[in-house]
Amino acid sequence: MQFSFRKRFRVIMALVIIMVITASWGFLVHKTVHQLAVYELPASISPFFYQNMEYLVNNAPRPDVRRNQDSTEATKHFIDLEMFGRDAVTKMPEDWASAVKLYSKDSLLKYGYVPYHIVYMKEKLTEAFKTGNKDSILFYATDMGHYIEDANVPLHVTSNYDGQLTNQKGLHSLWESVIPEKELSGYTLYSSHKATYLKNPSYAIWEAIRRSASLLPQVFAKEIEVSAGFTEAQKYTVQTRRGKEYKNYSPEFAKAYAIALKTSINEQLIHSANLVADFWYTSWVDAGKPDLSGITPNWNKESADKLKAEMGYFSTNKLIENNLLLSKKPSTPGAE
Repeated sequence: MQFSFRKRFRVIMALVIIMVITASWGFLVHKTVHQLAVYELPASISPFFYQNMEYLVNNAPRPDVRRNQDSTEATKHFIDLEMFGRDAVTKMPEDWASAVKLYSKDSLLKYGYVPYHIVYMKEKLTEAFKTGNKDSILFYATDMGHYIEDANVPLHVTSNYDGQLTNQKGLHSLWESVIPEKELSGYTLYSSHKATYLKNPSYAIWEAIRRSASLLPQVFAKEIEVSAGFTEAQKYTVQTRRGKEYKNYSPEFAKAYAIALKTSINEQLIHSANLVADFWYTSWVDAGKPDLSGITPNWNKESADKLKAEMGYFSTNKLIENNLLLSKKPSTPGAE
């Protein structure tokens, strides 16, 4: 049975609404980080990743979309540290088996386990590199990158994830979506970091968790500080949907809050890209450094020159200026 145009339109719009509601780091940022990570890879694997960069970028938000179809997906994206006891950020075991023994699997599945899931995905990517299965490599590289990026969002490591416990509801989307989407053109989208082998991936991702947690006091405090200069009417915009009123932070407040946070969101974006590149590279090394040329067809001098040129724009922070940031473009058909 075929859908009518009207039915198809309704289905598409429903999916769009779902994707907007569930987006973490904002689809724009997830896509941006995936692209930046490609530029940090060594010549041994950069051709493969660059040739498939549109797939990586377009599918970067996929785990968020999957949350609407898979009831087990949500807690792979965060970890409510407070639910695991005092000083959990420094005391939780770095490996899954020890964490399960200490807290139980049920507790981890309930309160979030993003650092452990990232390591699991890293193992799956390593196995995919070993088998040389192109589709599997791209699938696990893309999804693992998404989870790494989520771990770099401070509000993904606390039970007060939306400021709902401190009368700051809406803070989550403000920090990770609204501000980056407004400010991205002014961000530094370059890093001198080159993909580095991680001797202990579990430690590396827990360092990222600790880094995110260290930013939480600032995230909450600056909202309170900036609020002092706004009336209630100035601070929020009110929208009515299906008869109910919803408050969102106003554009003016978002701008003031972004200024108060200085470069911290931009820095987390770059830290995400660095870590994604490290995990991709480490997975390949742990697989025995397989030759990827067989699954990188038609790579030639023209391809290499194109990558080199883009690397130049990346290194001078001119990707947006030269219309090369894929997250700012419509998704390419067939790249998903």
